[in-house]
Amino acid sequence: MNFKKNKIYIENIEAKNIAKKFGTPSYCYSFNKLKKNIQSFKNNFKSINPLICFSVKSNSNLQILKEIRKFGIGADVVSKGELLIALKAGINPKKIVFSGIGKTFDEIKFAIEKNILLINAESESEINEIEKIAKNKNKKIDIGIRLNPNINAKTLKKISTGKNEDKFGIEELNFLKILKKLKNSKYLNIICLSVHIGSQITDYRPYEKMISVVDKIIKKSKHKFDFIDLGGGMGIKYDNKAKSLNYKKYNLIIKKFLKKHNVKIIFEPGRSIIADTAVLLTKIIYIKKTNKKNFIILDAGMNDLMRPALYGSTHQIIPLKKNNKVINKIHDFVGPICESTDKFLSLKKYQKVNEKDILAIYDVGAYGMVLSSNYNLRTKPPEIMIKKSSLRVILKRQKLNNII
Repeated sequence: MNFKKNKIYIENIEAKNIAKKFGTPSYCYSFNKLKKNIQSFKNNFKSINPLICFSVKSNSNLQILKEIRKFGIGADVVSKGELLIALKAGINPKKIVFSGIGKTFDEIKFAIEKNILLINAESESEINEIEKIAKNKNKKIDIGIRLNPNINAKTLKKISTGKNEDKFGIEELNFLKILKKLKNSKYLNIICLSVHIGSQITDYRPYEKMISVVDKIIKKSKHKFDFIDLGGGMGIKYDNKAKSLNYKKYNLIIKKFLKKHNVKIIFEPGRSIIADTAVLLTKIIYIKKTNKKNFIILDAGMNDLMRPALYGSTHQIIPLKKNNKVINKIHDFVGPICESTDKFLSLKKYQKVNEKDILAIYDVGAYGMVLSSNYNLRTKPPEIMIKKSSLRVILKRQKLNNII
């Protein structure tokens, strides 16, 4: 996304023309930005040569997964549906990791049949279930065990996953007991220690603490792991005030760790790959003026973009055409959904806009379309991929008749 003569362009196409052709709300992705993000992530960790497994929960569009696969990237999945779509996208099963705390018997059985790289188990009960299936198939299964390192990731409370109070992973004492118990298992081969402490992390220090905990656990257990899955969670700059994660320092911490442990690192990035590749184009339906503020009522709602209502997160909202007229009054950008939480942003001032103007909500590629719903019986928006001067619909707009 860039400005040319005060107008927003997505690669070589003016965003206004995309809105005219496909309507609003519409998700629009830049292929070039996706490519740059993947190359940048690879370059940041080039010296440690990790296995990169894209977090499908962040964006599960089939065509996007196909593009990501072309860069040799695998997949981190958390359901049978995500595993199915990853396989349909042509991702190598030996580059697929199955995470999540509530895998069903059917999901585990399916993952085993597809010979994926590993299943990251998150409880003793789940491990017992995997062992039963493996025994029934008379097959030895490679698994990982997810450790809960009890670390505050210094991120939004609702996307923290690495503290004892969170539902994810197994605490240290039980982790060590399980390793000891399964040491001579006929049906399970524990090849991976998995850990993930949260999402939208922009400070390298929680990762440093996480790796220190992993180092101590390996020493205590004396277990030989083939893989250490460090999860993902790398944050992006949703606004100009936010800071960026120092990848150089994170990489050095891992290199130091690898001098002591001969293992392959797995990463599960999602947001850092896909978030800033997309905008959500939306039209101003009405401007409702009150004494205290202006309500900018959009045709995109929390059913189209859930993050602000779900997490209290913010996204920049930019008019497709800039002007120099600023109104010094509170502007609340809200959607049409019948909920008070259907609100995207509140600003103390904003440029003058009019009804029917088109705006772009930035950085919506991750946890945007995947969290969309038909709430208030509204149709889901289309997804459009822009590559230089070409457009491709990678998911059609839903029709009401198809959901009623």
